[in-house]
This record gives sequence, structure tokens and C-alpha cells, in this order.
Amino acid sequence: MGILNYDVRGKTALITLTNGENKQDLPFAQAMLDAIAQAESDPTIKSMVIAADDEKNWSQGVNLNWLMGKMTSGGHDDIKAFMFAMNDVFAKLLTVPFPTIAAITGHAFGNGAILACACDFRFMRQDRGYFCFPEVDVSIPFLPSMIETCKTAVPYHRFNEMKLSGRRLTADDALADHILQGVAPDAAATVDAALEYAATFAKGRGIFGEHKRRLHRHILATMQTEDKPYIDALQLMA
Repeated sequence: MGILNYDVRGKTALITLTNGENKQDLPFAQAMLDAIAQAESDPTIKSMVIAADDEKNWSQGVNLNWLMGKMTSGGHDDIKAFMFAMNDVFAKLLTVPFPTIAAITGHAFGNGAILACACDFRFMRQDRGYFCFPEVDVSIPFLPSMIETCKTAVPYHRFNEMKLSGRRLTADDALADHILQGVAPDAAATVDAALEYAATFAKGRGIFGEHKRRLHRHILATMQTEDKPYIDALQLMA
């Protein structure tokens, strides 16, 4: 089972996560960076959609089995490389010179929800899946830049509730909070809606990228100045 597929639909790059629960580890981060780079290197691409092919999941977040295995075996350098690489994934989504759209076709938990927040727009299936931050229940603190990234997509009062309670939002809940651009009845319709919305964009890359860089420069700075000490010290668990 591969990590993802890369396809082009018209002028839209379609990244489909293909690894079941799509848990995030170093290979996942590297595959995402390669796919984003492929889209960015193609001047005909005007938008990107990130979907998944699992019946239940979009992304379940960090692969805790991989993470704890590395902790136990002393693979600290791999853990640091993963954390920096996921920051690179988030940074690329926040700055690539075209819109990025999450087609949330199942559960988006933890780092999976943050991945969706790093996209410019989000659609979600209505019949299955939750959007949540369970870090408070598994004793994993947010990196500072993760908080800033989530605040670009989730109203602060709701984010505060979610990160402190672990509350799971349905698609209808998330739509009511304007976290989503829209909902669709099932997974296939969610991808279709995201692709249809993506096709409405034909903005110039120069101005679009500059808007995104200026809009999110505080997040990029936070990654460099505040995240790095936590990652270097491996302060992963509360």
C-alpha cells in the first residue's frame, strides 16, 4: 500500500492519500513534500486538492506507533526529522502560489486536522467522520506554530474549546463555524465539490503566492523561533 497518488485534473493537482488511516510519519512527510513540489514545478497547475481513498479516514494524525518505536529505539534524529519535515509540509501549503483545498473524506484527527487547517479551504463529507484535536487526551502538546495554523481556519472560541476538551466536530458543526467552505453527502461528492471549487481559480501565481506569504509570515517565523527549541529538546509529551 503506497502513501499517496498524484494526479492532474485539468489545472488542478489531486493528491489522494492511500495508506488507510493515513497516519503521519517521516515517509508520509517526505511523500507530501515531493507531491507538493511536483505541483509547484508545473506552471499549468492553478490549484491543489488533497483527498483520501479510505472508507473512514482522511488522516488520523501522527503515527504514534512509529513515534514511540523511535523513542524506544533511540531514533531521536528520525523524530526530529519528522517534526521538521511536517513543519515544512505545513509551510509549503501555507505559501504555495495557488489555493490548496482539503477534501476531508473521513476522520481528521490531531495532525490530520492541522493538515486540513494548513490548506486554504476545506470541504467535508456529511455522512461520516469527525474533525478534532485529541492531543489533550493523549498528552501531546501543540507546537506553537500549530496553534497559529489552526487559528487561521478555526474561530478562536471553538479552537480553544476543541484543544482543551478534545471535542469532535461533525461536518455540520464545522460548517456552522465557517471552518468549511461546504459539505457534501458522501466521500465521492466531497472530492467532486472540492475539485469543482478548485477549478474556479485561475489566479496569477505571483500575486497569489505573495498574498499567502504575507498572510502567514507570522506562522513561518514561529516555526523558526519558537518550534525549533521544543523539537531540538524532543519535548513531545506532557
